[in-house]
Amino acid sequence: MSLSNKIKILKTRKKLDLLDDVLLNIIKKRTNLVKRILENKTSKNQIIDKKRIKVILKNIKRKSLKKKIDPKLTNMIWNGMIKGYIDFEYRKFKKK
Repeated sequence: MSLSNKIKILKTRKKLDLLDDVLLNIIKKRTNLVKRILENKTSKNQIIDKKRIKVILKNIKRKSLKKKIDPKLTNMIWNGMIKGYIDFEYRKFKKK
């Protein structure tokens, strides 16, 4: 690999690092919204809402295609995020 290519990669990685910081701020905001929803759930069986998950994934696919983003990629990202938040809700759930 040429020095020029290495420099280009390093510059692009710096941009990715900055974007990761932005994503972390967005995840923090999303987590706070999930916490607000969780406060209103009265039983653990309310944590997984299969209809809601189906609607979210369908919307993400539609929006991905419209924005010319690989829908398989966004589906994998959202599936991972949904699973992560389900785990988060189970860990944070407090019986009323």
